[in-house]
Amino acid sequence: MRLPAIILLPVAMVTALSGQTTPQQPITQLPYTPSLDTRFMDTSVQACDNFYKYACGNWIKQNPIPDDQSSWDVYKKLTSENQLYLWGLLLEAAKTDKPRSANPQKIGDMFGSCMDESAVEKAGAGPLKASLKRIDGLRSLSQLPALVAAEHLSGGSMLFSFGAQQDFADSNSVIAALGGGGLGLPDRDYYTKTDAKSVEIRARYVAHVERMLILAGDSPAAAKAGAAAVMRIETELAKASLTRVERRDPHKQDHKMTVDELQKIAPSFGWKVYFGAVGVPAEAKLNVSQPEFAREMSKQLQGTPLAELKEYLRWHLVRAKASSLSKEFVDANFAFFSSYLRGTKAQQPRWKRCVQVVDRNLGEALGQVFVEKTFTPQTLARTKAVTAGIESAMKSEIESLDWMGPETKARAMEKLAAVVNKVGYPEKWRDYSALQIQPVDFYGNLERAEVFESRRDVAKIGKPVDRTEWGMSPPTVNAYYNGQMNDINFPAGVLQPPLFDPKMDDAPNYGNTGATIGHELTHGFDDQGRQFDAQGNLKEWWTQTDAAEFQKRVDCISEQYSSYTVVDDIRINGKLTLGEDVADLGGELLAFIAWKAATKQLELKPIDGLTPDQRFFVGMAQWACGTERPESLRVHAATDPHSPNEYRINGVVSNMPQFREAFACKLGQPMVREKGCKVW
Repeated sequence: MRLPAIILLPVAMVTALSGQTTPQQPITQLPYTPSLDTRFMDTSVQACDNFYKYACGNWIKQNPIPDDQSSWDVYKKLTSENQLYLWGLLLEAAKTDKPRSANPQKIGDMFGSCMDESAVEKAGAGPLKASLKRIDGLRSLSQLPALVAAEHLSGGSMLFSFGAQQDFADSNSVIAALGGGGLGLPDRDYYTKTDAKSVEIRARYVAHVERMLILAGDSPAAAKAGAAAVMRIETELAKASLTRVERRDPHKQDHKMTVDELQKIAPSFGWKVYFGAVGVPAEAKLNVSQPEFAREMSKQLQGTPLAELKEYLRWHLVRAKASSLSKEFVDANFAFFSSYLRGTKAQQPRWKRCVQVVDRNLGEALGQVFVEKTFTPQTLARTKAVTAGIESAMKSEIESLDWMGPETKARAMEKLAAVVNKVGYPEKWRDYSALQIQPVDFYGNLERAEVFESRRDVAKIGKPVDRTEWGMSPPTVNAYYNGQMNDINFPAGVLQPPLFDPKMDDAPNYGNTGATIGHELTHGFDDQGRQFDAQGNLKEWWTQTDAAEFQKRVDCISEQYSSYTVVDDIRINGKLTLGEDVADLGGELLAFIAWKAATKQLELKPIDGLTPDQRFFVGMAQWACGTERPESLRVHAATDPHSPNEYRINGVVSNMPQFREAFACKLGQPMVREKGCKVW
């Protein structure tokens, strides 16, 4: 994915220099910001010294982080503008004084019930009552599988994760998938690191769990003991979990087994009861991505007193539902996860959170309305044309590689030819007719939406893959590549100014959106994507010699990015960010080649004091203008497979001779690496 991982929202509002925000109003037309604006540049900085600051310095000065954000950048600003627009659409859809068709009724009533804050406050912790009673009534481990199944179906996250997955060995088949989970902190490393900050975070986490358990009805003494039990259980689960770097290797997560075999390695949990309760066919194929985790989970269930296990279950129930409960739950949840962990200063306004709720739960119903009003056939056609040019550039690059042999090249060409391009929105929209949404009952609406989506997901198991399905809603400002689908996906939300700008010359559009397309295409050939063949099967199609040559080249990139400091003494984990870093560099190279091919018959001239090549690179940098709070950078470094924005720009251009020539940079200047890295 091109977008940095933490995706919150806001801005089409006026932002004061302090970062405070003025009250917002819904908008009826998306604002226009050009894809290259020289006013955002800081020319007091030399491009060859720090290109990111040269291209983005004034944008950063003019756009301080809003109080309700942990970071702020061009993508988030556009996301916020989309949200202000969606807010207006939802206010209209929520009106009940005239007939509404099915989808407007559902999105309008979901939004309206979310905005009914007085009803939510009146309910307090009441919506948790039935689930808490069920947990309190647990008398033995034999009752646990049915309870966990019910909570998983309604959006719970306790003990482990479960869902449908494409079979690694047969990408046309959907199988059952059991994974790790059951942790409250952002990553397993939060439980294992021994530095002072990690110790402090764990102490604050225990205090937060204690607070939430009290809100859920525990006595102070029970909550204190319960929080300690939660930390003990989660720490053991974390130790048995794969690291994020290990999870980047699909071979480490491919462990087919039967339910009976799973029962042998994790005997304390009734798996057949669980699978029956979630609706998985008895004969379904099963992948257990982390067998050691399953073993440890079983061990924890066997060795944990029932009273402590109940406290763990209570905590994960409250954690999963906190954002949909009354203000005291919402505020406590925000205080730890947003304010303390990420440095966010203020809670997002309710309208914004409610827009997110609708997009998350009814994304294609909302997206259908968004697309009808914002996405033109011209944008669709132009995006497809740019994509074709990028793919042609990739074909030429593969053909000319001097380190790859003919056998591997032939397989690479097959894979490239098989890539499916999805632009704007799905060819068939999701059917929400079976989902009941009421104008009141916010918590109930969310529960029904979660169960609807869980049932839809589980129903795929044992059936052929639907290759038309999307993993993002159309208003999303992001893009992605799916290795098992072998497709690249560009929602309508990301194909707008200032990212894709029909009014602008081709140079910045190729530098920005062209590079996004190239980025996603390159993911098919990064350290993860290269392990899947043209059909999306996990299959070795490289010769040993070519695989070794590839590894040498990606090691160069990993070592480069691992030298960059994120915050304090924390550096980028170049092995975690490797796929995104490879895609950033490959995508920009492909975009440059495609742009040159598309404009070779044109006599391009300087505009606003920038040569065409300089406009390409400034356009490329200005998608990433932004900044991030130090607390958020810490979380980012531990959990995000993307490097921070500054290094996603400077790290790329310092490897590109084309950049060096465009700005007449000399060897020895910071933006020129003596031995540059290049894979594709």
